[in-house]
Amino acid sequence: MTTFVVIGVVGLLLLVLTLLLGDVVEGVVEGFGPDWLSGTAIAAFLAAVGFGGALALQLGASEGVATASGIGAGLAAGVLAGLLTRSLAREGGADSTPSAGALVGQVGTVVSDVPADGYGTVALTVAGHPTRLNARAGAPLAAGSQVRVTTVLSSSAVQVEPVTPA
Repeated sequence: MTTFVVIGVVGLLLLVLTLLLGDVVEGVVEGFGPDWLSGTAIAAFLAAVGFGGALALQLGASEGVATASGIGAGLAAGVLAGLLTRSLAREGGADSTPSAGALVGQVGTVVSDVPADGYGTVALTVAGHPTRLNARAGAPLAAGSQVRVTTVLSSSAVQVEPVTPA
């Protein structure tokens, strides 16, 4: 049983290291095996093998059955952890900063008046991100007016036009 517990503790320690020093641990397994194989998957595998095998022994299983049980639990935990890690890594791109192209056509509200020869402020939501930008318009716009972005002038400024009711 001691061997299984040691394997489980090593897995937990690797999991903690992966959480604290993720890039360092991931660099060791990078390029080795399929893309779902990660430091987190290896740590989960070892922890489940160890503690699954120890549990099976505690419940009265033979060493062979305990080893098979531990490996089965390890495979399940490792694959699940690897797939979840990969899924989370792919999801990360969806919450990134919206591109300039994503701003064109968006409807927002004037927060501070837009004068004919200067900038005001508009608020809009792009890809779930509330955003405030400086705004210019061809004609003065009062606060509270609904506007549509027509052009991106810079990373913090846009050209807008009033939204006409349909």
